[in-house]
Amino acid sequence: MIPRYSRPDMVAIWSPETRFRIWFEIEAHACDALAEIGVIPKEAAKTIWEKGATARFDIARIDEIERETRHDVIAFLTHLAEFVGPDARFIHQGMTSSDVLDTCLSVQLVRASDILLADIDALLAALKKRAFEHKDTVTIGRSHGIHAEPTTFGLKLAQAYAEFSRCRARLVHAREEIATCAISGAVGTFANIDPRVEEHVAAKLGLKPEPVSTQVIPRDRHAMFFATLGVIASSIERLATEIRHLQRTEVLEAEEYFSPGQKGSSAMPHKRNPVLTENLTGLARMVRSMALPAMENVALWHERDISHSSVERMIGPDATITLDFALARLTGVIEKLIVYPDNMLRNMNKFRGLIHSQRVLLALTQAGLSREDAYRLVQRNAMKVWEEGADFLEELLADKDVRAALSEDEIRDRFDVGYHTKHVDTIFARVFGKD
Repeated sequence: MIPRYSRPDMVAIWSPETRFRIWFEIEAHACDALAEIGVIPKEAAKTIWEKGATARFDIARIDEIERETRHDVIAFLTHLAEFVGPDARFIHQGMTSSDVLDTCLSVQLVRASDILLADIDALLAALKKRAFEHKDTVTIGRSHGIHAEPTTFGLKLAQAYAEFSRCRARLVHAREEIATCAISGAVGTFANIDPRVEEHVAAKLGLKPEPVSTQVIPRDRHAMFFATLGVIASSIERLATEIRHLQRTEVLEAEEYFSPGQKGSSAMPHKRNPVLTENLTGLARMVRSMALPAMENVALWHERDISHSSVERMIGPDATITLDFALARLTGVIEKLIVYPDNMLRNMNKFRGLIHSQRVLLALTQAGLSREDAYRLVQRNAMKVWEEGADFLEELLADKDVRAALSEDEIRDRFDVGYHTKHVDTIFARVFGKD
């Protein structure tokens, strides 16, 4: 991933240094298990740990060997032998390359998941704080982008909190599903390596043995993992899109923080653009795009092939690094989001009471009119507001057919904004708990 959209902790997981260190630990833990069951000398396992643990793997040297061998794992093992010496012959006993590669990828994805879970926790904390801050900040709800009925800005943020809580639960499950280890040898039969070795390595790395690895860990696990990242990215885009719409000049109900010295346009000095949330929309598209090739990786030939390998070398780092950056950026946007309650009220009242049409409709039906007749009476007065700029309440009060069914007080009572927010506490209790 390019540095512009990368954070160091996630990048470090995918560095060659980290990858080779994990490879070494897989091999060294396997040697411990092999020594314990008497396949290799215990002194050899001890030497492998001592020599390898202090080794500084030379990336350039490994690349040089790989240019000749055209095999990344063999290149690493050859370089490792340069540190370990004669006891290196006991490394990789009965193992195949996929044992190392797939188990390493599991470790990396688990570590990446832990960072992403921490990112979501930070976002949830920001959303919760701002939701309670604006629990009673009345704003207009929109359907199809058109004024519907009143809601509160806190409810908008509570919805996002609930959504990202679901994202977190999905990621916890995806982390669990991806956390498997395969040390089963060629075609996964354990013919040349004892299953106890796999159990030992898995326990040391915080993984579970893969029930049937067929030489590779089944890629349905990876497909689910990257699909989960794609769903999280979609939730990021949903909230980012909401903020972008609210920042439009003719709306301006909320706005990204505009820092001192920041410039919005090279041509127009007045501009304050929603650049962060637009950026998040683009990043979300990239993360989602990586879910499809992960699904296509599921259908490997027979017990294994490597058609998945090139895909995972790209999407593993890129999807996790991008999502990590996006979650952190969105958290910053929410923490610093500028909210304009006065603009919310002004926009809500722009069409002079039109947003109360449903309450009048219901009142008319309760007064004895058919729904069809009630709808016709309310709509004919509502259209005057759209087309002539009339006042909805005044039009209703002047409509003899409406007045035949409802008194003036009954009509005015239907224009109470507080009626629409009476269950906000109930919704907040569902989302955040009764405490």
